[in-house]
Amino acid sequence: MTPRGLEPLERGSLHAAPLLLGSTLTVARHGAAVSVRLTEVEAYEGSRDPGSHGFRGRTARTATMFGPVGHIYVYFTYGMHWCVNIVCGPEGTSSGVLLRAGEVVAGMDTALARRGAGPVAGAAVRSRPPRTAHQLASGPARLAQALGIGAGDDGSALLLGAAPGQVLDPVPEHSVPDGIWLSGLRSRRRPGTLSGPRTGVSGEGGGPDYPWRFWLPDEPSVSPYRASRPRRRRESREERREERRD
Repeated sequence: MTPRGLEPLERGSLHAAPLLLGSTLTVARHGAAVSVRLTEVEAYEGSRDPGSHGFRGRTARTATMFGPVGHIYVYFTYGMHWCVNIVCGPEGTSSGVLLRAGEVVAGMDTALARRGAGPVAGAAVRSRPPRTAHQLASGPARLAQALGIGAGDDGSALLLGAAPGQVLDPVPEHSVPDGIWLSGLRSRRRPGTLSGPRTGVSGEGGGPDYPWRFWLPDEPSVSPYRASRPRRRRESREERREERRD
């Protein structure tokens, strides 16, 4: 049963993704909290989406994505970064929304430290320090790092901090019970929401037939669009043998 207040997520990622824009995700633990207002997301639709981790079925790595709505799916990429998704839709459909970018609105000192601008206990692996404030959580790996999300958060249930459509002021750091809190989830899409192809998705799923990236206009935290680099075709053993003969 979907927790009360998370019903907008039940209809799947394509419905839920634009509704998450402008909402606030807060991660509180060990007496510190960081809040990020979401400005960019991407929808992934399981078995009908060649760009989705769930396209070829359930695996140990993607099990959380096939689980109940309102949980967090965390995955490791490029051998160094964590990325965060919110599970949507009916259980078993592997529908999810990737959180691509946001603006840090509370817990700035903690977020800065996690992103390489200073020491903090329990910080995630550091990446290149941000040059500007809007770069703190611009991009899915930066967002996860600023929030302090990692492998141990995979499968965590979202806690609701507000009713759908209600926008809360950023919560003060050190005043939030431990957990991953979502506030300001909308029931209707914001006017002016933009959409386009997803960033860095290879193959068919990254093309114009899948304009499933959504973002708020005029937000400096939104990450730049980058198409996937074409993969080089691997030569077969027979082709390599022919090259040697020549």
